[in-house]
Amino acid sequence: MSNEKAQARKGRQAALVIAITAVAWVLAGLIGAQYGWSQRTLAFFDLAALAGFVFAFWIIFQIWRLRRDNQG
Repeated sequence: MSNEKAQARKGRQAALVIAITAVAWVLAGLIGAQYGWSQRTLAFFDLAALAGFVFAFWIIFQIWRLRRDNQG
């Protein structure tokens, strides 16, 4: 696979991870507020969202490294 295709694939992957994480985090907050979930349960979803965003950051870092290596 060419370097440009790898960058494009990783870019789509990062965008998908960010979008899914954000939507799931907002929905968990709304559903939790409606059903009266405990702060402990809501904190779990906050940590899960943080993990998703850190994973997306890792993918973006990999894209940056691919671009840097491609430049020479």
